[in-house]
Amino acid sequence: MARTISARSRGLVPSPTLAIDAKARALKLAGVDLVNLSIGEPDFRTPEAASEAGIEAIRSGFTKYTLNPGTRELRQTIADKLERENRLRYTAEQIVVSNGAKQAVFTAVMVLVDPGDEVILLSPYWVSYPEIVRLAGGVPVFVRPPSPGAGALGEAVGSAVTARTKLIIINSPNNPTGYVYGRSELEALGKLVVERDLTIISDEIYEKLVYGETEFVSVGSLDSELARHVVTVNGFSKAYAMTGWRLGYSAAEPRLAEAIGAFQGQCTNAPSSIGQAAATAALTGDQHPLESMRQEFDRRRRYVISRLAAIPGFEVDYEPSGAFYIFPRVSTLEARLAQRGNPGGSSALASELLDQARVAVVPGAAFGADDHIRLSYASAMETLREGLDRIERFAAELLA
Repeated sequence: MARTISARSRGLVPSPTLAIDAKARALKLAGVDLVNLSIGEPDFRTPEAASEAGIEAIRSGFTKYTLNPGTRELRQTIADKLERENRLRYTAEQIVVSNGAKQAVFTAVMVLVDPGDEVILLSPYWVSYPEIVRLAGGVPVFVRPPSPGAGALGEAVGSAVTARTKLIIINSPNNPTGYVYGRSELEALGKLVVERDLTIISDEIYEKLVYGETEFVSVGSLDSELARHVVTVNGFSKAYAMTGWRLGYSAAEPRLAEAIGAFQGQCTNAPSSIGQAAATAALTGDQHPLESMRQEFDRRRRYVISRLAAIPGFEVDYEPSGAFYIFPRVSTLEARLAQRGNPGGSSALASELLDQARVAVVPGAAFGADDHIRLSYASAMETLREGLDRIERFAAELLA
């Protein structure tokens, strides 16, 4: 009998960001002079307290299995952090520590969504959300609010809710736009969720990277009734520069947390014991490195905004107030490419930038916005300067 790949796997679209980063890394290994502005990975070192705790865990022999949802110490530390910083009240038993925030989102979706259930995704969305929903047999429903900060979030989502709607996934600060949802927007959304008995997965992985006077609000903190409808997802990759440690977590009402833990127990079990020791130290150790990193990202953010605003063909119609991405509109450049026989939208533009300018970016099509591209400013200032110089020359030549 011929072996076949499951329909589930055949229909799966690989992560565009990981694919582009892999191609960029391969080109660099081949000796190509390339600037990679595609990947969302802080260029800072993991805080010393976390690294030392990981090393000490190895030396002391803390290298065995832990409880499936994570060590009691780490889960209690996370619960304390959520109450102290986010005004979210969870017990340690309501926390499940995962192999990255992506796994936390995946597991929550798998536990909540049955085949045919509809899941509302706010566009632009993180690239993995639609594929995770489809893997669960769900149906992604894309909603694009009128404009950032317009205050119409609840109304826009409400118009898309049907009898089959089960779940809404939000990401604030947002990847790819850097938008941070305001309190009034979240209150309107929360009211809808409670009235319609829906669930929100709130992906808060970029919560520490907020700039200016912008306020970050955890949606579950707004109301005790709403909190029962929210799965809060977070992790250590972005705020603590711990991408390679692969540590995330979810927090949910007891019955759902139990189901999330049971599902994880049949998939991966708990993350590395060494990583969990490092994560505990990250939360309880010196937090000054986080603020230094945030300030540097803010400096880069302002630089990238000013540079892109001065490059013909790039429209910065929303200045990011969180995360470390900027999502400029590039319709003019795409139209010029089409005139030259390459009508492939943002994917064609990203390909041309990689081939001609040797700069890696992510096409907006991957996020549901084909008239944009995403650039990450999680790279050193000299890297950003060189990359933007190349982009500026490329745009000038294309529009000449």
